[in-house]
Amino acid sequence: MSNPTIYQVSIWLLPVLIAITFHEAAHGYVARQLGDDTASKLGRVTLNPIKHIDPFGTILLPAVLLLSHSPFLFGYAKPVPVNFRALNHPRLDMVWVAAAGPAMNILLATLAALAFHLVAYAPDAAAQWIADNLKNALIINIVLAVFNMMPLPPLDGGRIAVGLLPDFLALPLARLEPYGMLILIGILIILPIVGRETGFDLDFISQILRVATSFILRLILLVTGNA
Repeated sequence: MSNPTIYQVSIWLLPVLIAITFHEAAHGYVARQLGDDTASKLGRVTLNPIKHIDPFGTILLPAVLLLSHSPFLFGYAKPVPVNFRALNHPRLDMVWVAAAGPAMNILLATLAALAFHLVAYAPDAAAQWIADNLKNALIINIVLAVFNMMPLPPLDGGRIAVGLLPDFLALPLARLEPYGMLILIGILIILPIVGRETGFDLDFISQILRVATSFILRLILLVTGNA
């Protein structure tokens, strides 16, 4: 493509849409298999990305982070509704439902890495575009999985923690869910800005996320023969 902006959009849009769509659909599918058909009745067990896009989390928040030069770019889709009380075994099944999204992203990242081996067989005119899409799919899916595994509700990691921790730890953690996204914005955006203004390095959460992302990336590349 002669226009670099159009090219950049074309190699990011498809991987992002696939990553968030499959992530959310996986939650709904596993919930349905374990007894809760709430998401299914609302049409959320679908691969239609329009059903999963959240105007703030999918579009506005990543744009703000990008413009503010945040060291860690993230966003989220419209959460799939799950009635945990309708699950066959509410507390344990909540863990499986929450884990389904990040697990799907790791699967998609692995498939993207495996697909690198097929790029050589693509037509020369399309090979670079396909390779860039696969590279972005690999990165996006790993970042999405790692970010969502942070142990803070309503992120998947938070719900997994609530399901696995003893009550005296799980209950206070669960009560944070209404404030979870505000807390995340605080520690990922506001805290680093305050740190830069005061001369302190307060960007420790992003550093942890980067280390985890890098480790999983190297592992997937190794397992798929791309290392």
